[in-house]
Amino acid sequence: MSEPRRPIGVFDSGVGGLTVVRALRARLPGEDVVYLGDTARVPYGSKSPRTVERYALACQAFLLARDVKLVLIACNTASANALPALEAASPVPVIGAVAPGAGSALEATTGGHIGVIGTLGTVRSGAYERALAARPGAHVTSLACPLFVPLAEEGWVDDDVARAVARRYLTTLFAADPAIDTIVLGCTHYPLLRDVITATARELARGPVAIVDSATAMAAAAAAALPAVAGSDARTVTPGALACFATDISRLDEIAPRFLGEPISSFELVDL
Repeated sequence: MSEPRRPIGVFDSGVGGLTVVRALRARLPGEDVVYLGDTARVPYGSKSPRTVERYALACQAFLLARDVKLVLIACNTASANALPALEAASPVPVIGAVAPGAGSALEATTGGHIGVIGTLGTVRSGAYERALAARPGAHVTSLACPLFVPLAEEGWVDDDVARAVARRYLTTLFAADPAIDTIVLGCTHYPLLRDVITATARELARGPVAIVDSATAMAAAAAAALPAVAGSDARTVTPGALACFATDISRLDEIAPRFLGEPISSFELVDL
């Protein structure tokens, strides 16, 4: 008998990680996915590294109890602060958000000048700077952009408010390094504002700026890892199932579809 099909596990501090699930389902449509949003304790970005690590380990334990074959840390803050602890505690491979995003940025940059925007916790961790140091001479400028998160959740992603906030943040970023040619969206909420961020960045740079989405990069990393993971079969053509769990379900029926790009039948409420 063949081994039962095991799902891929994805967790985030909230609903932003559904952008990773969206990219994952586009890249690997036959894979089952279990998603956990720790919405009762969001945001992680303003919490201490020790607290983030504790919360992340609880999220991963929840996924491992459901026999996942791979864990994706959709939260950039958790990836930046808790990846070593998560890897040590997991019997299956763990993929964080930082390394795939940094790798894509290094491939995209033409001049080595890279901007990173994310939560305060991600920026303070210096994780992207360490990952991007793989390129000799890389010049990294980071900026926390906390207001992008509520804008994404409210669906205010292509209006005057979104454009004003993007201009305020990115003006600061380009003032620090006018030569930036690549920007990493270091938060899973930010892909919803990609069009506004792209247009504003190109206007300020007076030229092309590559925008790197860590969600897409994570999906590519998962696809690359699966051939080495037991129970994986790239030939599966049956559409994969999606099971969603959350530690608080307030407004999820309204907010979550914006990130996933498709309706969600329900979130099951759980207590970690």
